[in-house]
Amino acid sequence: MDRKLTIPATDEEIKELRAGDMLYITGTIYTARDAAHKRMFDTLNEGGELPYDIEGSFVYYLGPTPAKPGQVIGSAGPTTSSRMDKYTPLLLSKGLKGMIGKGKRSPEVVDAIVKNGAVYCAAIGGLGALLSKRITKSEVIAYDDLGTEAIRKLTVEDLPVVVIIDTEGNNLYETAAADFLKTI
Repeated sequence: MDRKLTIPATDEEIKELRAGDMLYITGTIYTARDAAHKRMFDTLNEGGELPYDIEGSFVYYLGPTPAKPGQVIGSAGPTTSSRMDKYTPLLLSKGLKGMIGKGKRSPEVVDAIVKNGAVYCAAIGGLGALLSKRITKSEVIAYDDLGTEAIRKLTVEDLPVVVIIDTEGNNLYETAAADFLKTI
């Protein structure tokens, strides 16, 4: 089913999403990759504050290429999500509601998604140039020293993603594989 979601979203809106839904996201999301996740994880474990209000937010596992003249951002394709798995349960417990990336997640992350009423979505790898056209504003807000891995605040309009894991733990990677095997 095609759905539109404006971020920040309510818990009820997040709970309505189902694995397999085509989702068009509008609003404010944040970027973070490995180095930023490690820094946020360490900060929380040391009793510090995160550089942005994570409650109800979505994070896009993205390290964009430099913007060309006249562009808001360079290519904006997703990175492999499993590289953030060791940090994700803690961030979900602090209020993170959605993640955008590519690839499978660990059982611990799936459990944390269900426990915290969140979702995991996939953006199509290889379409970074097209995805960047859905980003209308990009601003580095933290960890500028990390270069492309700095945390950015993005304004997006109808960013296309697919819900992979929903709040009930339904996992499109598993159900799609099982459905395919039934056909052969």
